[in-house]
Amino acid sequence: MRWIALFTDTPGMLAIRQQRGDLHLAYLRAHTDEILIAGGCREAPGEPFVGGLWVMEVSSRERAVELIEQDPYWVPAHRSVRLLTWGKGLPDLAVTL
Repeated sequence: MRWIALFTDTPGMLAIRQQRGDLHLAYLRAHTDEILIAGGCREAPGEPFVGGLWVMEVSSRERAVELIEQDPYWVPAHRSVRLLTWGKGLPDLAVTL
């Protein structure tokens, strides 16, 4: 089952990104079998990060929540998430970014 996590950050999250960036990237790398795509979102190129997006393929919503809450970037005071199921249009076509 595919899920997307749409993260929204407070301005205070920028400091957490600076402090925990390496840990966050190592976490993503350790979970590439479940977190298929991950990246930060900005209002415009070069602007500060305001959130992020993950596409996950996991067994359940509970597993998606577990992955989110174990991420070094998960600081509920500075980051919220909207978790949605996702179905890829044109499922017969492979996608490479």
